[in-house]
Amino acid sequence: MGTQIKLGEIVLDVMLKDIKHVHLSVYPPTGKVRVSAPLRMSIDNVRAFAISKLGWIKQQQKKLQAQERETPREYLDRESHYVWGKRYLLKMIEADAAPQVELKHSTLLLRVRPGSSVEKKRTVLDDWYRQQLKAAIPPLIAKWEQVLGVKVTRFFVQRMKTKWGSCSPDTASIRLNAELAKKPSECLEYIVVHEMVHLLEPTHNDRFVALMNQFLPKWQFDRDTLNRLPVRHESWGY
Repeated sequence: MGTQIKLGEIVLDVMLKDIKHVHLSVYPPTGKVRVSAPLRMSIDNVRAFAISKLGWIKQQQKKLQAQERETPREYLDRESHYVWGKRYLLKMIEADAAPQVELKHSTLLLRVRPGSSVEKKRTVLDDWYRQQLKAAIPPLIAKWEQVLGVKVTRFFVQRMKTKWGSCSPDTASIRLNAELAKKPSECLEYIVVHEMVHLLEPTHNDRFVALMNQFLPKWQFDRDTLNRLPVRHESWGY
């Protein structure tokens, strides 16, 4: 069931679902706000919750509207692409062989079959980015399982438009944004730790902040670094 709540100039889309906790999201690029709340929760209580988070909502909207965005990728020679925070110049190679991506010095070599479309080039490179993440994540999870005393049952790498990661405490699984392969490695570690700490504390309350401060004292620096970096050009929508 969906409805809307208006708080001054801010309009919140409210969805009542069969869930246990309230989830508040601010969506790029304009800062549209959605609240997902348990079915048992009254609209008055949802409104009170939203009012309590009004400062945070405005802060997130301001960040999203100011954040730099990449121009659309055309997959042309000497186009800039990033891997683990380092800039590479794209070199397109057409060959009648299986597609391949390779880093060579400061060049990102993208081999595709002759006549490949922009969409095909994007798919090949996106798949490669996912593989980089899938290789980098397990050692981080293993490291932080020992530190935090938790166990991650599964992790997923996927394209996410509105979050860098998410955690499902009920299943002890985490999801990570494939775009993290473009960002500095310390940003990936911050997101992995952030989501794994949610296995100890599901919400972003004072205990969560205290746990982050305890286990990763520089987490706010890493978060700010990640949030300053350009994000992927998207056709945004729900």
